[in-house]
Amino acid sequence: MNMKIIFLLTGLLLLTSSGVFAQSSGAFQIARLKYNGGGDWYNGPTEEPNLLNFIKQNTDIRVKAEYTYVDIASDDIFSYPFLFMTGHGNIVFSKDEAERLRKYLEGGGFLYADDDYGMDKAFRREIEKVFPDKNLVELPFSYGLYHDFYEFPNGVPKTHEHNGKPAQGFGIFIGKRLAVFYTYESNPSDGWDDPEVHNDPPDKRLEALKFGTNIVVWALSQ
Repeated sequence: MNMKIIFLLTGLLLLTSSGVFAQSSGAFQIARLKYNGGGDWYNGPTEEPNLLNFIKQNTDIRVKAEYTYVDIASDDIFSYPFLFMTGHGNIVFSKDEAERLRKYLEGGGFLYADDDYGMDKAFRREIEKVFPDKNLVELPFSYGLYHDFYEFPNGVPKTHEHNGKPAQGFGIFIGKRLAVFYTYESNPSDGWDDPEVHNDPPDKRLEALKFGTNIVVWALSQ
């Protein structure tokens, strides 16, 4: 059963225990995380605008449907409540960058990471630098993110085959709040791309966009 969630975002201002995430024009925006290591953090620049336009059309969330990115080494990350990272290859966080990302997440920020096939090993290694005291845990199908706006009774949808393994969703929690969400063997963000990029069937793209909406709704409503 779909849930109708109304967001009164006349000015998006997320107050946290250690800081403020404020966005211009009172509109929600996703920031792509630029990282070092050689991985293609920049791939698929139509993904975020397409997802944000879908969210605008199907929810009451006010959005700024543009592609923007922030460098992990910059304080600009603290201007966005939602960071997105993806790629096919290596990731390297310096000690300072790992500490900065931890501060961002402990201050109320949210990170969604999607393995675009090939970044799994590097992501797991580097996120351990950020939270050496925490583990990525697989989320059960009953977890709220899978049911908060659209229903996903089997958890993360399988957008692309990759190695043919089951799609999985993992999280890192700070207290009871999901601070990091990581999707593996699923690649829903590719489903947000323009149709001609991957030639995904319309139903797969719609499924991926709905799932992306769930991620955003969950991140903003915690």
